[in-house]
Amino acid sequence: MTANFNPAKPISSATEEIDLLELFFTLYEKRVFIAIIASLFLACGVLYAFLATPIYRANAVIQVEQKTSSIPGLSDVTELFGEESSAITEIELIRSRRVIGVAVEKELLDIEIEPRFFPIIGKALALRGFPITVGGAASGREVLSVTTFTVPDGDNGREHILESLSGGGFMLYTSSGEPILNGNQGVLVEAKGYSIFVQSLDARAGVQFSITKQRFLNTILHYQQALGVSEKGKDSGIIVLSLENESPQRAEDILNQISSAYIRQNVERQSAEAAQSLEFLHSQLPDVRMNLESAEDKFNQYQVEAGSVDISAETEALLSQVVAIESDIAQLKLQKADLDRKYTIDHPTYVAWKEQLTELTDRKQELSEKVKSLPYTQQELLGLRRDLEVSTVIYTQMLNNIQELDIARAGAVGNVRLIDKAATNIEQPVKPNKKVIIALSLVLGLFVAIAVVLIRRALHNGVETSDEVENIGLPVYATVPLSQGQLKLNQANESRARKEDVNGSLPAQLLAEFDPTDVSIEALRSLRTSLHFAMLESKSNTIMISGASPGVGKSFVSANLAAVIANSGKHVLLIDADMRRGPLHTMLRIDNSVGLSDVLSKQAPLSGAIRRTEMPTLYLMPRGAAPPNPSELLMSEFFTDSMERVKEKFDFVIIDTPPILAVTDANIIGQQVGVTFLVVRYGLNSVKEVELSYKRFLQANVPIKGAILNAVEKKASGYGYSNYDYIYDYKSKN
Repeated sequence: MTANFNPAKPISSATEEIDLLELFFTLYEKRVFIAIIASLFLACGVLYAFLATPIYRANAVIQVEQKTSSIPGLSDVTELFGEESSAITEIELIRSRRVIGVAVEKELLDIEIEPRFFPIIGKALALRGFPITVGGAASGREVLSVTTFTVPDGDNGREHILESLSGGGFMLYTSSGEPILNGNQGVLVEAKGYSIFVQSLDARAGVQFSITKQRFLNTILHYQQALGVSEKGKDSGIIVLSLENESPQRAEDILNQISSAYIRQNVERQSAEAAQSLEFLHSQLPDVRMNLESAEDKFNQYQVEAGSVDISAETEALLSQVVAIESDIAQLKLQKADLDRKYTIDHPTYVAWKEQLTELTDRKQELSEKVKSLPYTQQELLGLRRDLEVSTVIYTQMLNNIQELDIARAGAVGNVRLIDKAATNIEQPVKPNKKVIIALSLVLGLFVAIAVVLIRRALHNGVETSDEVENIGLPVYATVPLSQGQLKLNQANESRARKEDVNGSLPAQLLAEFDPTDVSIEALRSLRTSLHFAMLESKSNTIMISGASPGVGKSFVSANLAAVIANSGKHVLLIDADMRRGPLHTMLRIDNSVGLSDVLSKQAPLSGAIRRTEMPTLYLMPRGAAPPNPSELLMSEFFTDSMERVKEKFDFVIIDTPPILAVTDANIIGQQVGVTFLVVRYGLNSVKEVELSYKRFLQANVPIKGAILNAVEKKASGYGYSNYDYIYDYKSKN
């Protein structure tokens, strides 16, 4: 007899769409799992929120003012102090290594000291007044101040252990416990490339501290990242500094040092600009004085040689104009060096200076033409008076500027000032934010749990509906629900597996005998009715029950189906053809000393292997001793003859076989039977496994009457999803 194989029907696009109701029911079915995972995450979040070390934030406020100056004269005093700095520039200056380095050096930030508390929870409990001082664990009240700590280059950044000794002494170890040096507080100790000066140590003997020497640059880089600097409002000039630390006082001290260092460098920068201008003026002053003396000598000599010469009113007016213009030109020329230092030739300030110099030069040329129209004596006298007065004006102005710049340098205060010193709200730490952490832990727990459920659902490919099996052309004859009674029966038998009752027999394991009204037994009764019609077309009265893989419940179906048929008055022989690990003798409480394997190996007669069970019309042929070659025994002619003999003696012969995908025994036995059923486990066997099993039987010319969907679970949605990993590991079992 042959059967046609119908390939799986194409799944419509509608079934590929996301079914929100199905997702809801999937999550609802796993609500306990989701609640447990979410509760675990929530518990961890609560534990962390209340045990985490509190972090405090110190804040300081600095104002950047517009630069102004009251110094008139030489080079436009506002430019002597530079242009107004933007907030971005000042923020970068605050973050500079020069500023941060001062705080690192003064606060000894490159030396990290931490008491060694009891592991995991010791620090949290110590901060809350419940210290665990077992062994050398710290209580949180210890004090260790180290002002000098140097290590070899290779040990920078590595943890060292300092242990307190009695009498103010201490011992320094490597992280692995190797002694380095010992000493007393108040004494500089040096050994093996290490040096340490413990200024104060207040701790009981045996308490240990973790001490680490960081590289100076690495510490600066760390605090550059840790320091928060931002402008409060756009173009407000108000800069807010913030720093977080476990110790509020430590955060304030570090932030105050950074603020002071920044303000100090700002003042030094202003003083440095004034000093540069003073240096330039002092370098020019000797030449100006020399020019003044030379002009004075020439004027006096001319007066001696020419005698007393009066200057006319017209010449006097012209002289005043010339002196003013010459003084302005000289003043501009003195500015050139300052402009060259600050600006390029294309800068607007530099361009304006050139235009002003050109204008004064043109006016000077015009006055020079007027001077040429004067008498020779008046021209000579005007030139000498002009040189003398211009040199005098320039020299006097330079002296005034030097004096004013000297005063400005001494009184420079910079263009920034500290508005608020560092302060910390010790009653409200910024971390941990308990409410946020608890809420996020709950959300994360729900997310992880739901993700796990959905991922398992997405990866799951087990059969869950009859339609999935029928789509490959295999009709489903029965749907057997998962029996809660069988689960309880299994648990009861497992607890007594090593014990025997007073009669020397194991407790009953057959569900049809233990609970005849169970829903699974009712489903098998329905299958019995269907078999009545199926057997009409069969070539014999033999029924083979097989499965795709181990653990699908084929033995459960075989034994209970045989019991249900026997209860109807039919004589039924149940054969355990799984000679490797068949369990039917245990389920029916029959001795396994003689069975099918013994008959096929001709070690026992056929009649000797057939045993009557407690049910009058139900008989069992157990598997017998596990043979080394089950497949070869089944292929023998003796097996065929034996099958023919039992067919004549019984109304029904039900054969429980090994799984088809594990071994080939079912294909061999299938040649001798009339009806074959494939047991498919709900949620365990995939459609591919069922399809492959179907093909295996058809390739061996074994007709499959239909499938039995076993252990169907009742879900909130009417069907559910589970995930079972299946690995073939089918070994012989005695």
